[in-house]
This record gives sequence, C-alpha cells and structure tokens, in this order.
Amino acid sequence: MSLQRLIELAGGLDNIQRILAPDGRIVVAVSDRHAVCSLPDEVTAESVLGEWQLSIKRDNTIQDEDLALVGRSIAARQQRKAAQYRVARPSHYRPQWHISPPQGLLNDPNGFIYHDGAYHLFYQWYPYSCEHKDKYWVHLTSDDLISWHWQSVALTPSDWFDSHGVFSGHAVSHGDDLMLFYTGNTRLGPDRQRQTMQCAARMNADGQFEKLGPLIRELPPGVTEHIRDPKVAFHQGRWHMLLGAQTESLQGRLAVYHSDDLLNWQFDKLYGDELSPYGYMWECPDWFELGNEWFVVFGPQGIESENLHHNIVHQNRIFRVNQDEQGGFDFIEGWALDEGFDFYAPQSVQTPDGRRVMCGWMGLPDELDQPSCDHGWLHQLTSMRELRWLNGRVLQQPAAELDLLRGETRQVNLNDKPLDLSTKSFELVVTLAWGSELHLMHDDKHKVVLTLDKQQGVLRFDRSQTLIRQGDTIRELVLNSESVTLQILADSSSLEIFINGGEQVMTGRVFTPEHATRISLQGAAVSGRVTLLHSAHAPFVDA
Repeated sequence: MSLQRLIELAGGLDNIQRILAPDGRIVVAVSDRHAVCSLPDEVTAESVLGEWQLSIKRDNTIQDEDLALVGRSIAARQQRKAAQYRVARPSHYRPQWHISPPQGLLNDPNGFIYHDGAYHLFYQWYPYSCEHKDKYWVHLTSDDLISWHWQSVALTPSDWFDSHGVFSGHAVSHGDDLMLFYTGNTRLGPDRQRQTMQCAARMNADGQFEKLGPLIRELPPGVTEHIRDPKVAFHQGRWHMLLGAQTESLQGRLAVYHSDDLLNWQFDKLYGDELSPYGYMWECPDWFELGNEWFVVFGPQGIESENLHHNIVHQNRIFRVNQDEQGGFDFIEGWALDEGFDFYAPQSVQTPDGRRVMCGWMGLPDELDQPSCDHGWLHQLTSMRELRWLNGRVLQQPAAELDLLRGETRQVNLNDKPLDLSTKSFELVVTLAWGSELHLMHDDKHKVVLTLDKQQGVLRFDRSQTLIRQGDTIRELVLNSESVTLQILADSSSLEIFINGGEQVMTGRVFTPEHATRISLQGAAVSGRVTLLHSAHAPFVDA
C-alpha cells in the first residue's frame, strides 16, 4: 500500500498527529478516530497508550522524502498551536532577567553559539503543561548575552525520527551556515521501546530551520538506545561528535564519532573506562579549551554523593582531559561545577573576545511540581557565567555583561534587624565570619538560610523553610578558608551563590511569598554591598 493511500484512510494529513517508522512498517497516529475510513486488511489499527495508530508494511516505494512531507504538515500545525502558548503567564515567581518559558516546561539549553554577529541560544520546551513530554526547541538571539529576543520555535517533534521529542544537542557555525545537531527521540509500541537517532537541521535564508534528517541511524556496538545530546566541534583537522551514552552493562560512557563534512560520520569508540564505575548514563556533553587545557562537561546519572543530604541521581561534572593524536580521550581529574540544588545540562560559548561563557538549566529532570506550576510554567536557565582556568582550578564568575543589569548600589549594615529590599532581584556581596547565618528572601514565616557552620566546617544552603515542593532542601559544601566571601545573584525565585571569587558555586530555585523581601544576619554584624538588578526587557518572550 502507498503512503498516500494510508494518509487518505487516516482522514487526511490534517488528522495525522504523529508519524513513526519502526522496522519494516509505517505508523501514523490520528487525532480523530472517527475521521478514519473503513480499513482494508493490510492496515493494522490499535490503541497505543491513548493514541489510535494505523500501520502498514513499508516497501521500497516509500522513501524518506515521502515521510518528510507528512512531517512538514505536522510541523506547521505544531508551530501554530505552540504560538498560542507564547504569551507569558503573570507570576511573581518569574525571574526579571533570567530566561524562563512563557508557559509550560523549560529544560536543557541547546545550541549555544556565536554566529553572524549575534549569540544564538535554544532551549527545550514543552509548551502545554509542566510535564516532560514531546520536546520542542525555542530559538533566542542576543547582542549582549543579557537581552534575549524570541525568534521562533525552531524545531518541533514532527517527523518519524523525532516524533516523541527533539532532544538536546549543540550548534555549529560553519561559514554562512548555522547547523543544529540533536537527538531525535521516538517511542515505539505499547511498551514504549526507545529509538534514538542523531539528526541535523540547517537555518535557511528566512531564519527558519530545515531538518536534514538522521545522520546516524544505527547504535554503536555495545550501547543501548540511551545515546544522545551531540556536541560537534572541529579539532585536529576534522569534526568530532561527542555523545552521552549507556553501555549494555548499564555504565555511562562518552561515545565519539568523526567526520570530514558534518554529514557522514564514522564511529571511533567509547571513552571513560578509567572512571568506571561512574553512573549508569552520561548526558549532555560539552567540550572546550580553557587556559591551554581541554575539558569535557557531562551529566553523570546514578553516582552517589558523600553528603547525606544529597539524594538526587542527576549530577554535573567537569573533567580535565588529554587527547591523543588519533582523537582519543583520557580523563584526568574531575569535580562538580555547581554544588547546589539545581544545575544541569550546561552549555558554553566562546565569545568574540575569547572568553568561555556557560549557561545551564536551573532545574532537574525529576522536579515537576513547584509553586510556579500554579502559574502555568516551570524552570529557568542560569545566569551567564564566565569560566577561567587559574592555578589548577576552574573559576566561575558572573559574566561581565551582567553590568548591564546593575542599577542602584548601596552599602548596607547586616545584622539581626531585617532589612527590606522591596525586591527579590538583587546582587549581594558580603564577607562573613564562621558562625554567621544569613537569611534571604524572608518574611516572618519563610526564609532561605545560608549558614557558615564552624563546627562542621561547611557552608550550608537550607531552603527547608520555603515553599519548595520537590527536591532536596539542604546542600553542604566543605570550605577551608578563614572567612567566606559570597557574591549572591537573586532573581525572584532563584539564588546563585559564587563563593570566594568563584572557586565554588551553589545554585537553587527558592520559592517564598511575593512580599518576603527581607535580608538579615545572625552573628557578628558586617557591611555588605547590595545592587539592584533589573531589566526593561522580558527575556522569556519578545517579538
């Protein structure tokens, strides 16, 4: 049977909401079951997890381009529907200057690149609710890393190779071309068998992204369908693609491919044996140079923390690596990029003046119920952080562009008398002695507490007295300095705490009532510097 005949039996293109291509078959899911015509014997019909699906055998008359026509029709309808969710829902939890979704769920930053005189940043988005379902990519641009302008919904889960989600990836600026590399995710049959392929898209002259389809269709040997999130970069005279992967023995690894033309890829091997055992899956790799050293960033899932308060399987790590002449990776030493609650899947960009700037997802995969969900949206991205390699350490500090947000600055005396800032969007710089307890975003009943516990030698970040609904409530970081200098970025429902000049960072979503805008200090009184942070531009939605 032809694909055109299947479309007719399904009630036409407008009634097809999903297309799949399991081995040897073509499957379409229909929106309205009642619009389906009487079916001949060669068409199989079944309900799969609430979707009414029709399938036929695939023969050599049905080409990928035929399937792409169906995908483009689905994409057009998805674009129109998603546009209705571009209007930002009002919320006192919404950040003033961080990137957040207008509605629905935001997760990984993707495709962070400088191209043709502007920064481009994408993020994964499920527009319709605070759930992890079929992911889209939103496209933002900026001239200054601060004011971000909504360009489009760049990619939708419309095709047979990505119909259950356009998963994470990176971008490549290659001559005039801006190319996106991502993982196409599909789930097949009632047992939701995962099928993943590494895919690409290219921006056309109109600023829209045209899918090139899957570039890598087969799994490398010894790897499960959990292989995703391509990072593509040119090094040693050829293109490298790094993928997070899981082996058949359920060990996380880094899968590496090489290419001469960005379209045809050859598998090299899996790397990371020297770290084993180190989690059951690695996600979201990034790879870059700092101070003549090379680093790989990834999210290891399933490694255990020595801290009893840390119960989350999704972690973040950066490793210094060596690379041999054949392009192979040797992992030397690694540590956490962020010791807080909410930091995952970061991506970085090299600025025109040579700096390395990073942005991460301020959220975690298993957190789906937070107070902002009452207002129809969930999660945000972190601030832009500049990374430097100095004296054997990676230092992170707010990017210099943050100065564009800074307003009134004043010296304040912090003591046990609450100081009402009348805002939750501020920068606080303060040096504290051991035994101090800093209260932030508080009223009479709610507060965030930062404690320098002298007896245990830790900085404790405690959000147990907030409105948080999911996730750990305490993080502890061992510190050895005589005093501790904190640079704290607050923005409505988040805190990013840069410690001792960026030697460590702790990030977390924190939810307190709208008018909980006080700060105070228990312990020896100190002087601090408060700067109000503001943006006249809404970074979540813009024409």
